[in-house]
Amino acid sequence: MLTNLCLQAVWIGIGATLVMDGWSLFQKRILGIPALDYALLARWVCFIPRGQLLHRTIVSTPPVKGERLLGWALHYAIGIVFAMAHVFLFEEVWLASPTLLPALITGIVTLIFPFCIIQPCLGFGFAASKTAAPRLARGLSIVTHSAYGIGLFCSALTLP
Repeated sequence: MLTNLCLQAVWIGIGATLVMDGWSLFQKRILGIPALDYALLARWVCFIPRGQLLHRTIVSTPPVKGERLLGWALHYAIGIVFAMAHVFLFEEVWLASPTLLPALITGIVTLIFPFCIIQPCLGFGFAASKTAAPRLARGLSIVTHSAYGIGLFCSALTLP
């Protein structure tokens, strides 16, 4: 039973992350809003074992070989981990009859990770406070993570 639950969570995590990426692609192609560069996430992760957790700005940190591919792999792994947390929190009850609100709440709660950990470590400040347009960055993050929540819901609907 646990194996089945894990496999369902992986499916839901991949699907939710795909929906999130679909939204980002829409923003880029239709709205002209640049997509996130997950290579920067990989660069940050690669520098942690070298003793550098915090960066003045990750953009000024030298690139790491293979960071683009690693960044995308990390992005999907994180999406799967968050989906597993959601599935284990709401259990089979939610999987048997998925509803949108818990999935949206999970999507919004996942903002804690970029706002409080990743963005400050990358040198962008708490909740993007050191970016050129913090309110815009926060708003885009909220919408993108809401798309992830919608993706959780939609992916759960595809389970047999």
